[in-house]
Amino acid sequence: MTMSPSLPDNDRPPPARFAFDRQTWKEIAYLLANLPMAIAGFVYTVFLIGVGVGLSVTVVGLPLLALGLQGARGLGRAERARARGMLGVRIDEPSPMPRSRRDRGFFSWLWSGLRDPVGWRALLFSFMRLPWGVATFAVTLVSLFVLWPVLPYIARGLTNADRAMVRGLLSPSDELEARIAELESDRGVVVDTAAADLRRIERDLHDGAQARLVALAMDLGLAKEKLTADPEAAARMVDEAHGEVKVALQELRDLARGIHPAVLTDRGLDAALSAIASRCTVPVNVSVELPGRPAEAIEGIAYFTVSELLQNVSKHSRARSVSVEVWRSHERLLIQVTDDGVGGARLDGGTGMAGLAERLGAVDGLFVLDSPEGGPTTVTAELPWRDRTGAASKTL
Repeated sequence: MTMSPSLPDNDRPPPARFAFDRQTWKEIAYLLANLPMAIAGFVYTVFLIGVGVGLSVTVVGLPLLALGLQGARGLGRAERARARGMLGVRIDEPSPMPRSRRDRGFFSWLWSGLRDPVGWRALLFSFMRLPWGVATFAVTLVSLFVLWPVLPYIARGLTNADRAMVRGLLSPSDELEARIAELESDRGVVVDTAAADLRRIERDLHDGAQARLVALAMDLGLAKEKLTADPEAAARMVDEAHGEVKVALQELRDLARGIHPAVLTDRGLDAALSAIASRCTVPVNVSVELPGRPAEAIEGIAYFTVSELLQNVSKHSRARSVSVEVWRSHERLLIQVTDDGVGGARLDGGTGMAGLAERLGAVDGLFVLDSPEGGPTTVTAELPWRDRTGAASKTL
């Protein structure tokens, strides 16, 4: 039996495949699903508005409307998920509703629910989608049988309109939502920082002053027992205990200085920064030019920021001199610390810079690090200025 010669490769037909690619079919499916989704959303919106507004004269109308707005958030979430999965639209989820009614009180929950912009935008989206859903369903269905050669272009044009509507009504308000997310993140940083500070204070008390005071109590007990039998040994033990008391007092002073130094409370940033500069191993030039004293919290953060930066200079920079400048510009408190060391500092370098940046960010501040290899290193910190209330603001 004679075999027919095989066709050359360039004469082979292309492999069989669908006329439309995967994305086109997903867009067609999205347009066909518009009608049932639009009907469900329209019925929900009309029922909620009718019943909620109609019963608003009773005690159940407004709570029902507030609950319905939370349900509208679910409709918006479903539409965002549908647009993400079938149209490739990347939309962030809006911020969730505030805490539950049990935590905040009934009337606070009711007021927050009734003025929820995310729920109202979702209701508006559901209400106006019915005529659009009917139109897109009809056009897509007819085009599948009559206009299928140009259906990809029709589907792309219709879904582009859908993308615009979803982005316009169901996406979070960029500025407001970003600010809310930032504040939520900052709140977490503040809580974590406070917890870490408490753990540090507890550890320092347990390992330092507390242990020393326990040993001191034991030594005094032994000295009391020897007081009559061996007065000279008891006197030596009391003398040693006196030295331990001095050391314990110094540890407690150092610990209190780490919590909030008395000089900062009494005399302000200029004197407090001069005090920590005198303890730095590198000569420090301090310049503070402020028209008054900022709020206690801002003043404390500024102090500990400079303190941490000077500790980093002492440990890592190998600098010969440091300058610290503090001044006010409009409604901001600015701090700049510059050293002539070796440079190379980074926010992820394990020197505490990242922690400082997080702490400043938690109070709407900024932290900018400029440290090329070979130096110099300049750190600029910016804090919001808030005036100190009461008579304390008059003290500089």
